[in-house]
Amino acid sequence: METGKKPAEVFKKGMRLMGNQFEISVVSEEEQWAYEMIDLAVVEIQRIEKLLTTYNEESETNQINKAAGIAPVKVCEETFRLIQRSIRISNITQGAFDISYGSVDKSLWNFDANMTSLPDEKTAKRMVRLINYHNIILDENAMTVFLKEEGMRIGFGGIGKGYAAEMAKRLLQKMGVKSGIVNASGDLTAWGFQPDEKPWTIGIVNPNFSGKIFSYMNITDLAVATSGNYEKFVMIDGVKYSHTINPKTGLPVRGIKSVTIITPNAEIADAMATPVTIMGIQAGLDMINQIKDIEAIVIDDNDVIYTTKNLHFT
Repeated sequence: METGKKPAEVFKKGMRLMGNQFEISVVSEEEQWAYEMIDLAVVEIQRIEKLLTTYNEESETNQINKAAGIAPVKVCEETFRLIQRSIRISNITQGAFDISYGSVDKSLWNFDANMTSLPDEKTAKRMVRLINYHNIILDENAMTVFLKEEGMRIGFGGIGKGYAAEMAKRLLQKMGVKSGIVNASGDLTAWGFQPDEKPWTIGIVNPNFSGKIFSYMNITDLAVATSGNYEKFVMIDGVKYSHTINPKTGLPVRGIKSVTIITPNAEIADAMATPVTIMGIQAGLDMINQIKDIEAIVIDDNDVIYTTKNLHFT
């Protein structure tokens, strides 16, 4: 090693973005340059948040939702393509992933201490009748999005974090960052190597003890996303109900504690974690096994671990 050359270090910064805790890490010999790169990634995530948020009246998402059942809305190509890819994932997952989940009445599920009983099946089914990705009509030539039914709403809660992490990573790579991590509240993408030339080590959260790790993986150039009922749930009559709602029934999913998806693309990792939970262990793993370059780890309510066939996991 030549004298005078600084060793590489990991420089990191945490901040709240898109309603979640993000942490961005960059490996570099130069501290100032590393933090400049991190700031660029933050600006990129903020740009995406502005595009996709439902908390800003002017966002394209809200424009689409306001015009539901009335008229198509012209959007930028980025929003259009994300919706297009979301519909493709809905097709692959037989509707278990559906960005029109925003149509669910918030009064159905609020997941707070006031919630003491489940809605009856009939009410739940009525509440979810507007969830139907087939009613998201895209016109590629005009770059418009039209929600066919009045009251329909789209939201990017199931894919937005992963998309933002993926875009931030690509920007950093383009700027010359050889290795780093974009961690969007546990959904992360890592590339390159640590300063000691070893892959990144990431922990899989123990679904019984939030914040505790039950296993570690060494990864590079991969994204990992976990969806689990330990994050948000409600206890009713001693039974734990996950915040993950089956879009077909309107009722919470049971049987699975957590699903971890491992794949090169953070957007896909984020989008696939919830559908596997909804589809159930067998159907979910069968689906993942048929897709190239994607693996899954599923933990059921009895702490039994299932994995896709190519994943040798201890």
